[in-house]
Amino acid sequence: MNLEQLKQARLRRGYTQQQAATRLGVTQAYFSMLERGGRKPSPELARKLMREYEVSPTVLPVSDAPLNVTPDFLARELASLGYPGFAHLHRTTRKVNPAEFLLTALAQSNLEARVAEGLPWLVYRYPDMDFDWLVPQARVKNLQNRLGFAVTLARLAGRNDDLQKPEHELADSKLAKEDSFCRELSGPERRWLQEHRSEQAQQWNLLSDLRPETLRYVA
Repeated sequence: MNLEQLKQARLRRGYTQQQAATRLGVTQAYFSMLERGGRKPSPELARKLMREYEVSPTVLPVSDAPLNVTPDFLARELASLGYPGFAHLHRTTRKVNPAEFLLTALAQSNLEARVAEGLPWLVYRYPDMDFDWLVPQARVKNLQNRLGFAVTLARLAGRNDDLQKPEHELADSKLAKEDSFCRELSGPERRWLQEHRSEQAQQWNLLSDLRPETLRYVA
């Protein structure tokens, strides 16, 4: 959340700086510095801001993507971000920044199919996520093809042309090596996906049958 968004979110709630500071448990002087850019909120304060102002979790700070998390962990975090496909799951108590979650999911060696299907929805639901952070991080980890695929699916299924900017940035560094969300593919599975993969998967050198028209919850 930039400085103007921070101020406008407070004004929408009808708070003075003193009232907002009291609710957040900080001094008015400190809060004033936050709105002027003189201080950055701590992770805990950012979560308080998100809850108090009822704004998107894209305002939360981001950190490096953890490796080798469990499918259950990913499913519950995706549920906490509102994914309808996991509405039946018990949600985690702490939301994460959608960009951080997306990078974590893409970094897994073997991503469960039900989670992979939810990633285009995540981009569709949170198009304001910090792509200026996410795209370079994906490049460093050689995940630009996976991310580009998710962004392309979200753009097409959600008809959001604003996603063309990160899509084009990722295309500039697209990897030629064939990849998949699940690296432990058997020979028959690999051959089937090579024959039946979607046009978008072929565009991003991925082995996947995900298509814009078959994505649930994105429209």
